[in-house]
Amino acid sequence: MIDDLYSAKLLRLAAEIPHAGRLAAPDGSAEKVSKLCGSRVVVDVALDGDRVADFAQDVKACALGQAAASVLGANVMGASLSELEVAADQFRAMLKAGGPPPDGRFSDLQMLAPVKDYPARHASTLLAFEAAVEAVRTAATRTSPAGAA
Repeated sequence: MIDDLYSAKLLRLAAEIPHAGRLAAPDGSAEKVSKLCGSRVVVDVALDGDRVADFAQDVKACALGQAAASVLGANVMGASLSELEVAADQFRAMLKAGGPPPDGRFSDLQMLAPVKDYPARHASTLLAFEAAVEAVRTAATRTSPAGAA
């Protein structure tokens, strides 16, 4: 069963995280930490309208968290807050309730479905998406015109 969890594809993704680092002048940033294992992800974003135009992530996490961050980094450009929220909600439901994997641009998260059997790993696996949602929310409030809802 552990072989299902740490597949060659997952380990390859974990080793090659797109957009690693930090942005010099982000519109929004967020940091998420797993209290259980100490994994940490910091996400910086810049928006163009309501879409992610630039993205960086500083990932200090286990292979599962790194693989999720890799899927995020490979597919986040051009995503809207609502797309990220839906993906994060679907990802969480897949892990915690055995729901279907996220669809659309983040469908590669399906490879992390076996993590559902390891509740202690859920928090670290979700960190990158939780940080991305928070960073884009922050950026959206900062870049919205005054008085806009």
